Amino acid sequence: MLRFLSLLLLLPAVVILDLPAQPSVARQWNEAALAAVRRDFARPNVHARNLFHLSAAMYDAWAVYHSPAQTFFLGRSVGGYTIPFTGIAAPSDAGSASNEAVSFAAYRILKHRFQFSPGAPSAMRRFDSLMVTLGYDTSFVSVAYGSGPPAALGNYIAQSVIAYGLQDGSNEANGYVNQFYAPVNLPINPMVPGNPLLFDPNRWQPITVGTFIDQAGNQIPVSTPPFLGAEWGRVTPFALTAAERTDFTRDGHIYPVYHDPGPPPRLSTSTVGGLSEEYKWGYALVSIWQGHHDPADGVVWDISPGAMGGASVLPSSAAEYRAFYRLIDGGDIGQGRPLNPKTGQPYAPNLVPRADFARVLAEFWADGPTSETPPGHWFAILNYACDHPQFERRFRGTGPVVDKLEWDVKGYLALGGAMHDVAVTVWGIKGWYDGVRPLSAIRYMADLGQSSDSTKPRFHPGGLPLVPGHIEIVVAGDSLAGASNEHVGKIKLRTWRGPLYIANPDTQIAGVGWILGEDWWPYQRPSFVTPPFGGFISGHSAYSRAAAEVLTTLTGDEYFPGGLGTFQARKNQYLVFEEGPSVDVTLQWATYRDAAAQSALSRIWGGIHPPMDDMPGRKIGQMIGNNSVEAAERYFTGTATSVRQTETTSARPYVLTHPNPLPSGASLAVELPAFAGEALVVLYNVLGQEVFRSAVVGSASGRRASLLPAMRLPAGFYVVRVTAPAWEFAQKLVIIR
Repeated sequence: MLRFLSLLLLLPAVVILDLPAQPSVARQWNEAALAAVRRDFARPNVHARNLFHLSAAMYDAWAVYHSPAQTFFLGRSVGGYTIPFTGIAAPSDAGSASNEAVSFAAYRILKHRFQFSPGAPSAMRRFDSLMVTLGYDTSFVSVAYGSGPPAALGNYIAQSVIAYGLQDGSNEANGYVNQFYAPVNLPINPMVPGNPLLFDPNRWQPITVGTFIDQAGNQIPVSTPPFLGAEWGRVTPFALTAAERTDFTRDGHIYPVYHDPGPPPRLSTSTVGGLSEEYKWGYALVSIWQGHHDPADGVVWDISPGAMGGASVLPSSAAEYRAFYRLIDGGDIGQGRPLNPKTGQPYAPNLVPRADFARVLAEFWADGPTSETPPGHWFAILNYACDHPQFERRFRGTGPVVDKLEWDVKGYLALGGAMHDVAVTVWGIKGWYDGVRPLSAIRYMADLGQSSDSTKPRFHPGGLPLVPGHIEIVVAGDSLAGASNEHVGKIKLRTWRGPLYIANPDTQIAGVGWILGEDWWPYQRPSFVTPPFGGFISGHSAYSRAAAEVLTTLTGDEYFPGGLGTFQARKNQYLVFEEGPSVDVTLQWATYRDAAAQSALSRIWGGIHPPMDDMPGRKIGQMIGNNSVEAAERYFTGTATSVRQTETTSARPYVLTHPNPLPSGASLAVELPAFAGEALVVLYNVLGQEVFRSAVVGSASGRRASLLPAMRLPAGFYVVRVTAPAWEFAQKLVIIR
C-alpha cells in the first residue's frame, strides 16, 4: 500500500504543502541525508550518530566564518580526540564561503557513511546530483584549507570527522557490531506457540523469523538478528558528562550508563506482590490496548488537541503508572486544551474510531517502511515547522530574525546533539539492563498461567493477572478449548488476533477477538515482529521528548506554528500490514510535547513497550533535550570554554604511538601500558578499511612495544586502535610522504 509520509502543518484553514523557496544548503543536505536514511537499514542509534556528525560538520563549516561562534570539532578535543585547525583568512563573501564549505563537508561525510547502504546507488546519485545543482566540482579533493578555497575546508572537516568516527567507540570500522555482548536467552520463534526457551523473563530474547525485514523494509540475511547497539553507551557523546555516567561491569566488560534510571520492575516466579505486580500489570496493559484495534467496535474518540494531550505532570514511580495510563480504555489522563492560543478559538472536534486512531498512531510513529527512523523523524518535524508562513527564525523566540543557513546549522547542531545523546544514553541502558520485550514476556506469563486467584486453575506467581473481558481462563465449551479440551485451563486474551489472520493486507484486517495467550503477537508485520534490541527503556519516548524540548526552546514556543500540527492518513491507503484506516484520520497536536507524548503511547498500542519502558524514557529525554540546547548555545555564543564530552570508559590508559606524523615506509612503534591478556592493534585508513592488525601479549608490569612493520602507505589520516580485555584506545596517525 502507499504510505503518505508528509507532515502537514496547518494554519486554521490553509494547508501548507510546499517546501520553502531557496532553502539553505544545510537544509538541502539534511533532506538528502534523511532520504538516504529511509533507504538504509533501520538503525536508530547509528542514524542518530550520522545525523549528529553531519550536523556538527555543517555547523563547523559555518562557524569558522562567523565570529563569535565557536566550532565543535575543528581545533578542539572531543572525547580525547583532537582535530588540529590553524585558522583561515577572512573571505570576501562569508555567505558564499559558508555554503561551499558546508556542501563539501556534508557531501563527503554522507558519501562515506552510506557507501555500504542497501540504498547506496540511489543515495550516491542523490548526493552527486545535489553537488551539481549547487554548482560544485566533486572532483576537487584537496584538504589544504589554509591556502585553498572553502571547498578544501569542507573536505578537511569531512576527513577529520570520518577519522574521528573510526575511534569514537561505535565500532564503525567493523559495521557497528557488538564486541562482547551475548544474550542469555535462546531465540523465540513467534510462529511456534508459547515461549519455552525464555530462561530469564527479565532479560532480552532474540527473535527468529523465516525472513526478517527491518523497519525500513530491508531484508536481513540472518533470520535471528543480533542485539543492535548493546555497547552503544561506549560511544563518545555530545553534551553528556562524567557526572551523569555510571560504569557497570558484566563478564569483565564495562557498560557505561548515562542517566541511570535503575532497574525496571522485575518478574518474580516464586512470590506474588511487590514490583513484580507492576511488571505483570504493564504487560497486561499492552495486550489490552491491542484489543482496541477493531474499527467495528463502535468506540469513537475526539482526538483533537481540545480533548487529548496536555498531561503535564508525569508519574514519578512505577506504582503511579496505574493512575496515569488508562488500563481498559487506553490513553493517558491528558484532557486537552480549551483554546488554540494562536487563534483564540477552541480546537474543533476531530471524531474518529479509536481503532483507527490507535492503528495510525502505531504506524506513524513506528517509523517503519521508508521512514527516517525516530531521530530523523524529528528533523523532518523541525523542517516542516520552519516552513510554516507564521514561523520566524528567532532563537528562543526573541532577538533579530536570522538567515536560513544560520538557523538551520544551529538548529541541526542542537537537535542532532540531543538525538545522539539520547542514542548513547538509551542504548547504554538497553545494553546493561537487557530488558525483555512484550512478545517474550506475555507469552511466557501465559505459559505459566494466572497469578490472580490461587483457587482457580493454572495459578502461578509469575502468571498473567486476570482481567474480566480481557484476560481469562479457557474453560470447557470455550471455542478455544480444542477438539480434545487440550487448551482448557490455559490463558486466553481478547486482543489483536495477529498477522496470521491476514491473507491479503490490502483488503483484510486481523480484527480483535479471543486468542490463546501463547499465540499473542505485537501489532507489527510478521517479518519484523519486534525491534532487535532490548526494551527498557523506550527509544521513541526519549527521542521524542528530547526533540520536543529542543524545538520548544529553540523556537521559544511550545506550540506548533499556528497552534496546530497535523498528519493525514487516507482511508484504506495508509496502513501497511492490514487494511485501513477505515476513515480518513488526521493526527493533531497543539504542542511539540503533545506530539512526543503520542509517540510514546504509540509504542504501547504497537505492542513494543509497556509503561515501565515509556516513562523513564520521557524523563531522560527531557533532561537530555534541555542540556543539549544549553551546550549548543555555548558554541553559538563563543562561550564553550571546554568540551563536555567524556571518555567512554572510566579508566583510559596511556598509549604512545611514535613517530607521529609517520613518514611513509617507516616503522611505527606502539607502546602499551601494563596489562594482562592479549591486546589487538589495528590500523585503519580514513575509509574505515583495515590496513594492518597484530596481536600483542600483555605484561603484568612495565611497558611492551608493538612494532608495526614498514609499509608504504598513501599519505593521509589513519587511526590506530588498541583493544585490550579491560580497555580500548584509539589515536589519529598522520602519514606523510
